[in-house]
Amino acid sequence: MAEPNRRLRDECSKADILINQGPTAPLPSGIPTYTVEIFNVCASGCNISGIHITCGWFSSATLVNPKEFKRLSYNDCLVNDGQPLTYGGAVTFKYATKFLYPLSVSGVVYS
Repeated sequence: MAEPNRRLRDECSKADILINQGPTAPLPSGIPTYTVEIFNVCASGCNISGIHITCGWFSSATLVNPKEFKRLSYNDCLVNDGQPLTYGGAVTFKYATKFLYPLSVSGVVYS
């Protein structure tokens, strides 16, 4: 008989998307730059797609590849063009602005 309060870890959640970001060398103009790494760390090996990030009015003084990270609207950015991020996979990009944007996962789709 299964224990009612016990849940097996057989699926992924938005907590399985890890976001690391930190400062890197500034642009020659002095504008600070930041490197962002977004990882799929799901222990059950799920591919995770449709990764949406809360991102405010995210913008950058340098081009960020929109297939990697794109602001759709206020506080809604899409990772990897909505395509699956495989287990252990990562998306990395840099942006340049006067301040670090707080980024957190707002929603995902599992496959």
